[in-house]
Amino acid sequence: MVLATQNPIEQEGTYPLPEAQVDRFMLKLKVDYPQIDEERIILRQSAITGDIDPIKSSIKPRDIIKAQSTINEIYVDEKVEDYVLNLVFATRNPEKFKLANLEDLISFGASPRASINLVLAAKANAFISGRGYVIPEDIRYIGKDVLRHRILLSYEAEAEEITSEEVIDQLFKEIPVP
Repeated sequence: MVLATQNPIEQEGTYPLPEAQVDRFMLKLKVDYPQIDEERIILRQSAITGDIDPIKSSIKPRDIIKAQSTINEIYVDEKVEDYVLNLVFATRNPEKFKLANLEDLISFGASPRASINLVLAAKANAFISGRGYVIPEDIRYIGKDVLRHRILLSYEAEAEEITSEEVIDQLFKEIPVP
């Protein structure tokens, strides 16, 4: 498992990964600044008191393995599978999904890893929500995190300052939900 961070402010000395390597990351999460109360805690622990709470284990490795096994058993209906496939295929061939307005904005659509990771992340979300089955809302909840780094925009989209997230919003708006 690999976790990586990317600071959009300071890029000197760093180089963008090739698309094939970026595609191997399951999610691309956007992390914003902490809220004022959260930053107050950070401030107090780091600069004022110096009392940093020791790290305590909250889960045992065997429980993680058990949770992974449980997630593998979460049911995904064929209609949800079709929804995932329609979303991903619409990034590759927008015109076939009556999204011709996106055709000139996408250079390369999402790969098969997008389909796989949409379902895996949705299963994890269902697990966290206490369900043994995936619903379309699970797909929509994690969709941007799974897709934002897998849709390569055209120069036209960049010139118009259109983001991959706006393209994803359009997909979720237009692709029928089962």
